[in-house]
Amino acid sequence: MIAYETRLGKINLSEAYLSKLIGNEVTSCFGVVGMVPSNPKQKIFNILSKEEQVDTGIKVIGNSNGIEVELHIVVTFGMNISAIAQSITEKVKYVVKEATGIEVEKVTVKVDGIKE
Repeated sequence: MIAYETRLGKINLSEAYLSKLIGNEVTSCFGVVGMVPSNPKQKIFNILSKEEQVDTGIKVIGNSNGIEVELHIVVTFGMNISAIAQSITEKVKYVVKEATGIEVEKVTVKVDGIKE
């Protein structure tokens, strides 16, 4: 839970909210096929669930001063991975700043697979 004070009151943001916010943006990026589970809990949940969850493969850590995001993705074969990672990084930083006002200090994009 990330909590911070504003002039209007206290705001609490859950990691689940941030993961879903980021997941929606990442999966809409050109060249991204999907997300890969990043921990055993997500792997088990994906096996039991028939549909892929938006927050799969996303790890968010930090506080109201800044967060770090780790992403596990699958990309399309033949795409420029560097360009995809740069696009994802800029998009994640922008959407989190606009939605929450929190700076994203670091985005780590891990390509765990390539799909044709």
